[in-house]
Amino acid sequence: MFNLKSIYFYFLAVQISLIKFIKKIYFSTSFYNKSLLSKTPQQFYFHPNPFLLSTITNYTKHSFKISEIDPNLFWIKKGNNKEQRELHDFLWLNLIDRKTDGKSLQKIIDLWILKHSKYKRNIWESSILSKRIISWILNVDVILNNGSFYFKKNFLNSIIAQTNHLKKNIKFEKNNSKRIEVLTAILLSGLVFKEYLDNFDISIKELEKLVKIYFDNDGFPLTRNPNDLIFSSKYLILCKESIKDAQQYVPEFLETIIDKNLRCIKSIQTPNNQTPLFNGGTEDNLDQLNRYFDDLDYKSKDKKNMIGGIHAFRIRNNAIFFDVGEPPKKDFSSSYQSGPLSFEYYLDGEKIITNCGFGSRISTKAELLSRLTSAQSTLTLDNTSVTKFERNKLINRIFGNSIKDTFKINNLNFTEDKNEVQFIASHNGYKKKFGCVHKRELSIDKVNGKLTGCDEITKEKDGRPINYSLRFHLYPGLTAVKTMGGNSVLIQISKNKSLIFTIINGSILLEKSIFLGRNKILDNTCVTVSGNLVNKNQIIHWEIKKNN
Repeated sequence: MFNLKSIYFYFLAVQISLIKFIKKIYFSTSFYNKSLLSKTPQQFYFHPNPFLLSTITNYTKHSFKISEIDPNLFWIKKGNNKEQRELHDFLWLNLIDRKTDGKSLQKIIDLWILKHSKYKRNIWESSILSKRIISWILNVDVILNNGSFYFKKNFLNSIIAQTNHLKKNIKFEKNNSKRIEVLTAILLSGLVFKEYLDNFDISIKELEKLVKIYFDNDGFPLTRNPNDLIFSSKYLILCKESIKDAQQYVPEFLETIIDKNLRCIKSIQTPNNQTPLFNGGTEDNLDQLNRYFDDLDYKSKDKKNMIGGIHAFRIRNNAIFFDVGEPPKKDFSSSYQSGPLSFEYYLDGEKIITNCGFGSRISTKAELLSRLTSAQSTLTLDNTSVTKFERNKLINRIFGNSIKDTFKINNLNFTEDKNEVQFIASHNGYKKKFGCVHKRELSIDKVNGKLTGCDEITKEKDGRPINYSLRFHLYPGLTAVKTMGGNSVLIQISKNKSLIFTIINGSILLEKSIFLGRNKILDNTCVTVSGNLVNKNQIIHWEIKKNN
């Protein structure tokens, strides 16, 4: 059955690849480009607030004066592909001096339209094109200010042609994040142009369908990726606020999903205002997003302990984020990392135990490494990942690096009394290959703040010896020294602050590791407990406490 499924996805990938190849040829024809032309709008019905773009653009700490740049040199290719994409998505419009850069901007856009008004594969890629339309519409006040009749006409026609391309091809876009971008661009065109009001209706209907299939009942994306949650909420809020500015009725489903998104964000926000590094998560500071919510008067939502398969709990100065979710379905697994029962631990607002993060911002190789179970703070057997990923290049190119198998989470339990809080969960991901079940207990002592853990490996059948490794990746910047007894590690947080990590019934190794949660590879230290299972179960007790 498993092989049949792989064969099915392979032939489906072949079919999709063939369709994409034919489409690229068709898109380059004059016939297709003529089909994108339609009625020129008379004017903008209203000017959306450019502030709504502030969380989508990454350009928050830089600025430049395009009036000092020769427009004729602006589109001469320079830099790498990433820099070229950033030029053509026009999110840099948030950087310009809105008082003095208007004329230069019109020349730059005029030249862009002259060179790129017809379909070009990279420049018209759906995500780049959607961002470009959104940025143009939200900055129309400065773009069209004192512009000539012919510039305005060409500019409006270009927006419509690009929007028509998105409408014709949205059904082929399988990436849900890109679909949200596309639908946002189409929605905005329907709000600002009375002649294209049907664009608004189309996008609302498609957004409602997307919300039903992409989010769970709590409003967390089915990818289980915290970054997807942040990404989606930004665009959905942009849609809602633009609808309000246009004095249109905000659909109930949009209000509901945004409320749920905000509760999810609040629930998983870490003490240092980031998101935990699970299933594609990378380090992004949420301070700007929180200020954005405040400016729009979005009230804080109540937290939930369990959301998106992440069990989060804060007690006194401790915080734990525990991955107790099952892997997403294949269609939603392109950013999944194989780390069931991995956890991240914070003390006094500082991160102590971490996962390695998702290396997508660094390189394809870094992303591949970050998918391994060994890159998470959890158990590995014989250096094998719990889940397998597709290795076929064609399937991966079409569907992303999706998973091939799955597992179940069992015995999930959370208890709290006056002395401690305790989390318990197990998974059967190693049962088929090794006949083993992994159970993990995490407890926080309310009196002294000590974190204790118990990892139990149950071997359900006899067989060959199996190597096990429990890894606890320390956050970059923390130093660790093994103590004389061999079963403890001194973790230095600052000059006057340290922790003791102790294995109650075993010995500890300190290994070199790498951290992939930012835009570059960082060195860090990994506390590892290893051993062999033969024909018996293994229970490892450990604790982390302040070094008094």
